[in-house]
Amino acid sequence: MTLAPGGSQTDVVVQGIKKLIIDGTLKAGDKLPVEKDLGEALGVSRGPLREGVRALSIMGVLETRQGDGTYVTALDSSLLLAPMGFVVDLQDHSGAHHLHAVRRMLETEAAALAAVHITDEALAAADEVLHRAEEHLAAGGLDHEAVIEADIAFHRLIAEASGNPVLEALIGALGGRTLRDRLWRSISQTGADEATHAEHRAILAALALHDPDRARARMAAHLFAVEDYLHERPPVPDELPPTP
Repeated sequence: MTLAPGGSQTDVVVQGIKKLIIDGTLKAGDKLPVEKDLGEALGVSRGPLREGVRALSIMGVLETRQGDGTYVTALDSSLLLAPMGFVVDLQDHSGAHHLHAVRRMLETEAAALAAVHITDEALAAADEVLHRAEEHLAAGGLDHEAVIEADIAFHRLIAEASGNPVLEALIGALGGRTLRDRLWRSISQTGADEATHAEHRAILAALALHDPDRARARMAAHLFAVEDYLHERPPVPDELPPTP
């Protein structure tokens, strides 16, 4: 395989295996040829070959099974997009509003798709999540982490109900990186938990009506509330105070 200008032998391995997968020579679940044969096919030595395989393993494309060899993974979207979360983690607090804006774009469309595809079972599961949150709020609970757990579960159900696994994986990769901001709002803003719950109920009502425009609008209003808070308030502290 020809080495691209400025590229390395490891790049040759990554691009070479990628091509084998794209053209169908290697499929999901297939075992890679032995090192000697694959190295000769790609025109690289053992060192770069192993580095390339390691890089593809980190990316979720390959998996090495001890004593058995290296295989192409299921190439599931959640695996392939998971490394994006690492990139997001490297961003400093000054970019938080950009991250939340992207999350809003993705989740509003997920809500619209979910309104079309959501099943009665998924609606019931979402209702149960919100019912548990209601019990906690009615009891005067101050366990903000429990509120956030319900928030995560509710948004995950909507992403799953969208029927788009790539969109679901993107939301999963980004959503977890906004948890500190959401938890800080829950802790520091009076009435935030109650407001969030009411917004969730409005979203669920739109989903139950199977109204994509209404679901999109309700989700957008919900996520704009978080963004507005972050614009108006000081940055999230490095160390959040413990919740009761």
